[in-house]
Amino acid sequence: MRLVVICIGRLKQGPERELAERYRERFEDIGRKLGFRGLDIHEIAESRARDTPARIAEEATAISALLPDKHALVALDERGKSIDSASFAQQLGRWRDEGLAHTVFVIGGADGLSPELQRKASLRIAFGSATWPHQMVRVMLLEQIYRAATILAGHPYHRA
Repeated sequence: MRLVVICIGRLKQGPERELAERYRERFEDIGRKLGFRGLDIHEIAESRARDTPARIAEEATAISALLPDKHALVALDERGKSIDSASFAQQLGRWRDEGLAHTVFVIGGADGLSPELQRKASLRIAFGSATWPHQMVRVMLLEQIYRAATILAGHPYHRA
């Protein structure tokens, strides 16, 4: 299974990009041994439309264009489910073991994800009830993906 992260907004050079890349590389190292075929990150520029519904629709169109066939969609949503790291790892492992080709994580822009994308999501998760900047959400997501791989591998990184 290949993992795909689609993000509205771009990370500039700096500590957030370095940390995100560090977790992506760590996942690549351990993920191959677990049957994961890689982790792709697609950045989409934020819409410049004048009103919120138009921005959300434009961003949803751009996200939808990147969705591969045979995928599970995971929406990062502040109103989503709080899920612990072990459960997250188990879900990724189940999708991998079922032979799913892709798991796609979507991080929306400042106005959130379209209702249509939210409905299509197999899972909607939140990193707590606070609203986080998309740059931080990306870093936290990539860390959780790496952590999930370490849990599936029985690696000591996760000490819960």
